[in-house]
Formats: sequence, structure tokens, C-alpha cells
Amino acid sequence: MTQMVIVNGMTAHRANVIANRTGSAAMGVVKAQMIDLLKAKLQSGVAHFLYMKKDGTLREAWGTCAGNLMRATQNGRGLSGDQVNTVKYFDVVAGGYRSLRYENLIQVF
Repeated sequence: MTQMVIVNGMTAHRANVIANRTGSAAMGVVKAQMIDLLKAKLQSGVAHFLYMKKDGTLREAWGTCAGNLMRATQNGRGLSGDQVNTVKYFDVVAGGYRSLRYENLIQVF
């Protein structure tokens, strides 16, 4: 039985970036779909997720990109996360903005 995964637009871009960075097309598609899930959860409220930081340590995070909080705390300058191949979010525990590279996402709870 053959299974097919259909990706479009930004998901395809993310999959390509991850595949280039990891050397695995399959990993690219899987992680791109995880990022879609994470971004949906970030937009709808507080998301709980796990990723590897730049220094190799694991970070368990609770973050959001939801409406009023984002409008109240962002300054409107700079590039969007997707323009630099990262996911940006507001860390509700630390009280500040953070970002993670696409390929470093490990799990969305």
C-alpha cells in the first residue's frame, strides 16, 4: 500500500529547508507538518512543545502567538519567522520572545 502526503505553499518551503539542513527529505516533510501543527496551536492559545536549543540542550516551552498578547507586546520591526526559517513565539513562562529553527522542533504536545 502506498501512502501519499500532500504539502502546499509554506509547508513545502519548510520541508525543503529542513531536508537541506538535515539531509533527509522524509524528515523535512514530517517536521514541516509538525510546524504546521505548532503554528496552529500557537495561534489559538498556549502551545506546549519541545525543541533543541542552539547549544544542544532541550527546551520544554509554553508559548503563544495569539491575538491581543502579540499586539500588545510586539514592536512591529524585523522579519517574520518564516522569512528567516524559524518559528517565533512569545514564551509565557519567561515573559519574552523566543524562536526555534524549523529542524530543531522535536515534539508538540
